[in-house]
Amino acid sequence: MPPSPLPLLIPHITYSSPSSSTMPTRSVKILQLQHPDTTSYGSSGAGYSSSSFSRLREKIKEMTFFNWVEMFLPCCRWIRTYKWREYLQVDLMAGSTVGIMLVPQAMSYAKLAGLQPIYGLYSGFVPIFIYAIFGSSRQISIGPAALTSLLVSNVLGKIVDSSDALYTELAIVLTLMVGILECIMGLLRLGWLIRFISHSVISGFTTASAIVIGLSQAKYFLGYEIDRSSEIVPIIKSIISGADKFSWPPFVMGSIILAILQTMKHLGKSRKHLKFLRAMGPLTAVILGTSSAKIYHPSSITLVGDIPQGLPSFSIPKCFKHAKSLIPTTLVITGVAILESVGIAKALAAKNGYELDSNQELFGLGAANVLGSFFSAYPTTGSFSRSAVNHENGAKTGLAGVITGIVMCCALLFLTPVFEYIPLCALSAIVISAVISLVDYEEAIFLWPVSKKDFLLWTITAITTLFFGIEIGVLIGVGFSLAFVIHESANPHIAVLGRLPGTTVYRNIQQYPEAYTYNGIVIVRIDSPIYFANTSYIKDRLREYEIVVDKLTRRGPQVGRIYFVVLEMSPVTYIDTSAVQALKELHHEYKSRHIQIAISNPNRNVLLMLSKSGLVELIGKEWYFVRVHDAVQVCLQHVESIKEDHMASGSDSSPEETESSFFKSLLKQRGEDSSVAQLESGTNNKPSDLKHSDPLSEPLLFQKS
Repeated sequence: MPPSPLPLLIPHITYSSPSSSTMPTRSVKILQLQHPDTTSYGSSGAGYSSSSFSRLREKIKEMTFFNWVEMFLPCCRWIRTYKWREYLQVDLMAGSTVGIMLVPQAMSYAKLAGLQPIYGLYSGFVPIFIYAIFGSSRQISIGPAALTSLLVSNVLGKIVDSSDALYTELAIVLTLMVGILECIMGLLRLGWLIRFISHSVISGFTTASAIVIGLSQAKYFLGYEIDRSSEIVPIIKSIISGADKFSWPPFVMGSIILAILQTMKHLGKSRKHLKFLRAMGPLTAVILGTSSAKIYHPSSITLVGDIPQGLPSFSIPKCFKHAKSLIPTTLVITGVAILESVGIAKALAAKNGYELDSNQELFGLGAANVLGSFFSAYPTTGSFSRSAVNHENGAKTGLAGVITGIVMCCALLFLTPVFEYIPLCALSAIVISAVISLVDYEEAIFLWPVSKKDFLLWTITAITTLFFGIEIGVLIGVGFSLAFVIHESANPHIAVLGRLPGTTVYRNIQQYPEAYTYNGIVIVRIDSPIYFANTSYIKDRLREYEIVVDKLTRRGPQVGRIYFVVLEMSPVTYIDTSAVQALKELHHEYKSRHIQIAISNPNRNVLLMLSKSGLVELIGKEWYFVRVHDAVQVCLQHVESIKEDHMASGSDSSPEETESSFFKSLLKQRGEDSSVAQLESGTNNKPSDLKHSDPLSEPLLFQKS
């Protein structure tokens, strides 16, 4: 038979009424709270820091030559463990498939960015090889993307016309600036900054951007020019005003190709044995469009035209005189790169069972852009669609990316003469097909019943991006997101706790209506760090709890008001000096009204701050407890004393005089009768009476052997 459960040994502290020698003693059993010695704790804090440095030194000493190489060149991790028989075939298949998909996409996105199609091919060539060396993700596909292309078009179109050579030079300078910023953030490990942008803001931003991208490509379907803008109103006005120039041939061809692309994408997603159709869609669009143009020679359909043949030459970016005006877009593109690339890279790493360093990933993207700018590339980032295709085709390592780069190299060397016959409406259909999946209206439908706050964020970001442009939309979305964070931090959740029947567990009385409270005691849990921004709110709420009479089930001696406020501080991870000052003011305010503060379960750092600031001595060490229940037991005994003293005094003294006398005696007892060491060690206790049965005392806790 299993051994019977043994009672958990608890330090037994006996409190007696300080004002009545005839009142029976009530036994209270509490757990010992370890108070830090500020002097020794300070040195231990220093010791903790030094131990952290010593562990770092030990880790550095243990690193081998190969560990150092892998840290600076993540590609060595998969090269060293590459399983040729198992990985080579799937990497070749995945890399070739993504390469076939990237060639037409790169040209399409270059047109979206206002550049010649050849610069899209350049952007899908050199950065891929650089990322394969410095990047840590093994499945992500680097190259031109729809969102970054729109950002490039939006900012450069305000500076110079896209037909001017300066436009291309500025795009290359922007690539260098984006790469430098990404490298700096990666080296300084600042990728965490982007966490302040909520998913709702990202979803609303990408949805609005996708709509703007789709409408901006309508000119290739309609057969006439429309205004270049990142705002929806000017684009729609331009489409309506030029309706008399509408041409049927490009509209019909573009619509047919778009329908084919969407059908192939749907079949590729819904049926596993047809998943190759998803990647073959862009190539099919190019083949169909080129064949139609070669056979019928329609004069009303605009073709890509001449594309230079050969690999990009090395050149140093110039024209930095406009660099200052490119800084806002540099920040936005870097943010998009972190959100898109690092987000999908982490998801793919988790699915494939390896760890990914987001800061190393950011450095890899930066290196790809910096070196790519010397070979005429415009800003590149990770692509959702191509990365998904790469993963679905079984890519195991970065070799798949190298294969994609080789496909791009072959296209630049041998296929550019064929590309000049591609209709622009076919490239436009590829872009529209890609951005349709970015319209995340399902997220808005999901958010409405779940979180009105997040739905509001989504709506504000989407509307401002549509009507005021990308930069303003991002700025307002991030601003509201930070405002919500600050509001939540400055107005933290505070709960009044009650005791669950038959237990020593205390929970939120609103969440657990069956929980009961005690007369004369209010138990409050603060569910956040306490610092300068929220101290005023917390003090106001505590005053409110003192004044408002709680109408829930109450137990214990019948008294007319609150005498004890128990602060449950286990969720409080941090306090600053403003919080300490606020607690001191609150203590003095309560003391003037004969209310005692008790603090339950502060963590190590919080308790150290309270000790160093003198708040532990000010409140009294005996009023710090391990558990809420310990604090409630002690407070209940004193509430009983107040009740008994008031009844014993009869009509000779008022309740206020009785309370004042009690608290004076309580302070005297604290100074004379019970030292802190005695209270904590239990040296002044009476033998534990396990048969003591007071309905207000704590039931013995049992532990399994």
